[in-house]
Amino acid sequence: MRPIRIWNTLTQKKEKLPSPKGQPLRLFVCGPTVYDSTHIGHVRTYVFFDFFTKYLRSLGCEVRYIQNITDIDDKIIKRAAQEGTDPLIFSKGHTKSYFADMKRFGVDAVTTYAPATKFISEIIDQVQRLVRRGVAYKIEGDGYYFDIARFPAYGKLSRRTALAAEDAVSRIDESVEKRNKGDFCLWKFSKPGEPVWNSPLGAGRPGWHIEDTAISEHFFGPQYDIHGGGLDLKFPHHEAEIAQQEAASGKVPFVKIWMHTGMLTVGGEKMSKSLGNFITAQQFLAAHSPAIFRFIVLNHHYRSPIDYDEKLALAAEETLEGVRLFLGKLKFVETEGAKKPLKKFSLLSYARKWEATLADDINTPQALGVLFEVMRTVNPFLWQLNSRSIRSLHAFITSRFALLGIPISLPSRPSKISSLAKKREEMRRNQQFIQSDALRKQIEELGYTIEDTPIGPFVWPANPKHQNPNSK
Repeated sequence: MRPIRIWNTLTQKKEKLPSPKGQPLRLFVCGPTVYDSTHIGHVRTYVFFDFFTKYLRSLGCEVRYIQNITDIDDKIIKRAAQEGTDPLIFSKGHTKSYFADMKRFGVDAVTTYAPATKFISEIIDQVQRLVRRGVAYKIEGDGYYFDIARFPAYGKLSRRTALAAEDAVSRIDESVEKRNKGDFCLWKFSKPGEPVWNSPLGAGRPGWHIEDTAISEHFFGPQYDIHGGGLDLKFPHHEAEIAQQEAASGKVPFVKIWMHTGMLTVGGEKMSKSLGNFITAQQFLAAHSPAIFRFIVLNHHYRSPIDYDEKLALAAEETLEGVRLFLGKLKFVETEGAKKPLKKFSLLSYARKWEATLADDINTPQALGVLFEVMRTVNPFLWQLNSRSIRSLHAFITSRFALLGIPISLPSRPSKISSLAKKREEMRRNQQFIQSDALRKQIEELGYTIEDTPIGPFVWPANPKHQNPNSK
């Protein structure tokens, strides 16, 4: 396997993919807070890590991928109260919807989903250890907080320790009695009407940040290989995770490599319901197929921002239809082409390029570029290829799109269309051009086009969107 190098947000350089001896590579990705519908910004992150995991597994690397589900949180409690329902029932419903969304987008590489409410004892244990180590303190009537002043390395991931104006949306715990502005809550004492768990700390519920480290420690121990998530979680959430786990265990580093996906904006602005640019997963899928979104995501480098608009989806549809048309022609050449040996085409250099682009920080846009380069190179002599080259080309392209989670299926052709095309070709060969033109027109009226090629007529849907499972 070619050595894979990944950009590490912590060290700000590319580093070799960890290769733990005698155990799977351990990957943890921050999952959703299930207080609302999944939006396409979330999906961007989960689609990338789905591909990342499947790619490593395709190379023979065993990956244990854990994703948490924040199913108890201030936002959940507030939204449930607005809807007059129990917070845990409310979050359970949104968790179910999230799983349904992920299934539709083909995100199925996660080994284990871990809802926070299933790990309360682990959370309590970790908070108790932080208290014993003197890095956590109690505010009466409020809860237990992490004292960032007692952890000198706080800020090493994001290169900052102070809060900024944009952090107002980052769930910073507010209390006038906090020792430091950046201190965050580990355990919140119960309030009337809120979910509550009894513990030696006092009746209450977990803070947001502590959920992830308690879960990852349960599955992986105090140190593991890769932590992933959206760029918006780098500060303060991931910074808090580092502080919690390294303070609790005394072991450094908590995680070897930190991977962050870029932000997804809509029309140049952050998604907001008040701006009317908030796009849920279900809203996207009502207009486009999952394959379209996966192509958009993987046609951008995972660390790059994506500014989504409808033109991006339409361009993706057009591009994938081009791939589909190319594969359709390959199958046509295999079926109708000359059987004697003709032109050969080697894929070895392209296979190496594919591997090299993904080994260099999982550069999916360049990997896609390799596939398009193959198609551009072959197109001028497509009709001259021998059957072995045709089969190799078809397998090379379809297998790699399938690995990307973008299966390319070809349309079926009604027997009536096939019959008309065959009859037209006979008339053409007999130079009965008026009759053959009439049949062409009839075929076109039925929604198909004919391209006369050196090996016979190639028939294709005039409006591929009607027959393309990669479109709506």
